[in-house]
Parts: sequence; structure tokens; C-alpha cells
Amino acid sequence: MEINMIKPQWQQLISREAEQSYFKDLVKEVAKQRATEMSIYPAEDDVFNAFNHVDLADVKIVILGQDPYHGKDQAHGLAFSVQDGIKVPPSLVNMYKELSTDIKGFKAPKHGCLTHWAEQGVLLLNTVLTVQQGNAHSHAKLGWELFTEQVINALNEQNNGCVFILWGAHAQKKGKNINQDKHLVLAGPHPSPLSAYRGFFGCQHFSQANTWLAKHQLNQIDWQLPQEAAKKTN
Repeated sequence: MEINMIKPQWQQLISREAEQSYFKDLVKEVAKQRATEMSIYPAEDDVFNAFNHVDLADVKIVILGQDPYHGKDQAHGLAFSVQDGIKVPPSLVNMYKELSTDIKGFKAPKHGCLTHWAEQGVLLLNTVLTVQQGNAHSHAKLGWELFTEQVINALNEQNNGCVFILWGAHAQKKGKNINQDKHLVLAGPHPSPLSAYRGFFGCQHFSQANTWLAKHQLNQIDWQLPQEAAKKTN
């Protein structure tokens, strides 16, 4: 799995975890599945894409997802994001709907590529980083949860203060040990069509996050995405 583009602090963490037996077993199993006829998403070079755009100390907001989209060519290593040219998934459609009522002037783009957010300091992190085509949660329990637990712990301990956005019970469980004296934790229902009407709509997490950033003298996130997706450069 490619790590050349990863920011330095994350590269240290990943290199440290790569020495652990669970991680070696995880990498071996994913490689074994890729070597068969089975399609694994995202592509190998994109597995750690979330760590290419913002380093640990510079993370302003963490949006925690579960596992990658399992449709062909959807996932590219950023939670909730899809590659340019791919239909916007239902959960992201609902995120755009919430943004349109929460952020003044927000206009939903026709694409679902969230790289613009990542480049501003939003860590779009799934708790499981790979998946089999058409088989949601298929790589849960392979070891990714142990790895991303270390990522969350590092942010909790080493980042000077950021916003954790936790949608759904799975994400909220992952955030149970976050130091809320230092970080802001925003929790609510998942944007999935199955749960968005139970309180995701109207949660105002995007504006609340920006208010917190401004209060702490940090640049706010420009949630408005370009109407045309950025072309992939790596």
C-alpha cells in the first residue's frame, strides 16, 4: 500500500503501526484478496488518501465514516467522497441538503469529490479503509479498526484542538474517549436515508464547527465545493 504521499506525522504513525503483527496480517490479507479475481476498493494507491492532504497537527475537523463505498470506482480514500464522474451517493446528497440550509449560499455541486474540504484541514476518515466490491463491511474485523483507533488516539492526544463530527452509533462509539475539554465533539444521526430524518437534518454541525474554529482563532472551512471536481493529481 502506497505511503509516499502521506504527510510526515501520519507517515510516522503508519510506519510504527506497520511493525505490529495485526497490521502485517491485515496487509497480507488485503494483498491476498487483491491477487484473486476479487475487486477491492479503493485502489491500492488510494487506501491512505485521507492522510495525504492534512497532517496530524493541522487537522481542524474529523468527519468519521464507517467503511468505503463498495461500488465500482466510487471510493478513493476519503470518507463520504466519490471520484469525479461518479453519481453522488445518497448519504452525501443528504449532507449537501443539510449544508444548503446550514451554510448561507451553499450550492450543491453535481459531483461528490470532497478533496476541497480535505485540503483545508478536514480529515475524512473511515474506520475501515478497504472493502470488497458489493460487500459492505466485508473488511471489518481484519484489523483496520485497531489502526484507526490509533489515529483517533493520536489526534486526541497530540492535536491542539479540533472538531470531531460523529454521525451514527458506530462513529459515536469510536469517539467515546475524546477529551472534550480540548476538542469539540458533535454527535448525531447518520446522513443515510435510513436515519437522516431522525435528527441529521437540522443538526447544523457544519456551522457549529466553523463557529468553534473561529472562537479558537483558526481559519473556518469553506464548505462550498467547486462546481467542477478537481482532477486527480496523484
